[in-house]
Amino acid sequence: MKLQYDPSFIKKLKKADVKIRRAFEKQLVIFLKNPFDLQLNNHKLHEEYIGLRSIDITADYRAIYEEVQMEDGEIAYFTILGTHKELYRHYSQEN
Repeated sequence: MKLQYDPSFIKKLKKADVKIRRAFEKQLVIFLKNPFDLQLNNHKLHEEYIGLRSIDITADYRAIYEEVQMEDGEIAYFTILGTHKELYRHYSQEN
């Protein structure tokens, strides 16, 4: 599986604490070996995020991505990085 990142995801990751950046790198290694490794808690999302998936970066941080099918294989397109609370707040403000 190939990886791509939304510019806003990269911007948020660059601004994140070094512990979060390192945790993301560590989880990404696991993700590339097995996207459904239990450590990632990879799961489908609902409501506003329907069609997207989430993996755990830390106990509180999540990375949200979309699986995109291309002719030459599948891409994990990472779009959102944030705490569980930030992601929930984003959803509740929209409704």
